[in-house]
Amino acid sequence: MENRPPLWRCPACRRVFANRNQSHACGRHSLAHHFEGKPPKIRALFDAVVAAIREIGPVRVLPEKTRIAFQVLMSFAQVTPRKQWLDGHVVLSRRLESARFRKIETFSPRNHLHAFRLSDLSEIDDEFRAWLIEAYRVGEQKHLRSPVADD
Repeated sequence: MENRPPLWRCPACRRVFANRNQSHACGRHSLAHHFEGKPPKIRALFDAVVAAIREIGPVRVLPEKTRIAFQVLMSFAQVTPRKQWLDGHVVLSRRLESARFRKIETFSPRNHLHAFRLSDLSEIDDEFRAWLIEAYRVGEQKHLRSPVADD
């Protein structure tokens, strides 16, 4: 195992981060808050996303004020439950074109946010799972140890 500094814990909200003094909105929020007034189908979609991520490896599920983030060393994905679907994104180390992405935002050569919407369990398919696997590597910061791909 490689030597890595310990994760920094915010003294106010106790959330852990890969970087000291990471910018964030402190707060303690519950998963239940995100599913109030939502149909059971939305919770089932969320649970299926969590199960798909846990097949890859351990993950912190972090309910925040407006979203639910997924973190290893850093956050690599998030979802926001809506009445009819889950809006979310994965962070990939490359720009990946797919008609299923609602938008792609590039923040740096190794930081590309890919927004998606899930409205049915069938959408948690092999393609979606491949996005999660790639995003999980970003969460582990493994993308920082490989060369930037030329796209």
